Amino acid sequence: MRRTLKITLMATVGLAALATTAVAQQSKLRIQSHNSAESTYGKNIAKFVDNVETMSGGDIDIEMFYSAAVVKPNDTFDAARNNILDCDMTNGSYQTGKDAAFQFVADTMGGYDTPMQYLSWVHLGGGKEAINELYADYDMHYIGAHLGGQESLSSTTPLRGPEDLQNFKFRSPPGMESEIFANLGAKPIVMDFTEIFTALETGIIDGADASTLATNVSIGIYDIAKHTTYPGFHSMSSDHLACRQDVWDALPDAHKRIIEVANKTLAMDLLMDTLIQNGEALGTLPEKGVTIYDWSEDDRATFRAAARTAWEDWASRSPETRAMVDAHKEFIARIGLK
Repeated sequence: MRRTLKITLMATVGLAALATTAVAQQSKLRIQSHNSAESTYGKNIAKFVDNVETMSGGDIDIEMFYSAAVVKPNDTFDAARNNILDCDMTNGSYQTGKDAAFQFVADTMGGYDTPMQYLSWVHLGGGKEAINELYADYDMHYIGAHLGGQESLSSTTPLRGPEDLQNFKFRSPPGMESEIFANLGAKPIVMDFTEIFTALETGIIDGADASTLATNVSIGIYDIAKHTTYPGFHSMSSDHLACRQDVWDALPDAHKRIIEVANKTLAMDLLMDTLIQNGEALGTLPEKGVTIYDWSEDDRATFRAAARTAWEDWASRSPETRAMVDAHKEFIARIGLK
């Protein structure tokens, strides 16, 4: 009788274990990036997907779309909100038409000297909480940031410091950057990335805000422009991972933690890859006849002061922007930046 009871109990426990395994929650996420699969960013995103799927034992299945394969980059956020996708891995600046506060999620323009300072604001300085107050109004949940590093200005004329920005005609993206440089005496010209080479060759512009040093080298900008800033000081654009709130809420806590940890790993991998690639690119510039300018702390502070003027103008555009700007200013003071 005891033997029968023991066998019955073992069978019951075994069936319960099988039942638990059978009902283990499966999570499937559709995510879009605007980066190509072949880019440094895209390769690190692929590692993010593999990390999530491996750490979850296959319980989280990510369908990743590269190069804005489903919708245009600036439509990705709304595609996630409207159930076409589940998550957005593009850039908050695409949403500045909704609220100016999104600019300060994506790029503070002169706010920080290094990617680690910005990431510290996000994860340890109240940034993630401030961003989620904004994203909650759009039924989205902000998970975290990833960025390579400061971009480098390229120029056909010297860029020794702020004084060389007077009448500097350069390709600029639209928005706050153009306003900051205009305040410093430059003449920013908004144009598409694909127009840079022709504009440099024909003298329509003296230089360009294109990308990081490594990317500028890879696309051949320094074949024409023989002056560059490095390390950069003006722009450090950060992409995000954000998911629709109901999708995020439905995930088990274990799955949420896996995604958060994998996203932090993506951020660090991208940062380290960019650091290495920029260093390698830097070594090729002397043979190209390129002069490199590392602005002094005082010069960077001059740019940051001009940026702060633009910040205050943008902060007046909505209460959400005011809150985001204040969150950055408080953290910048906390870590001792000028």
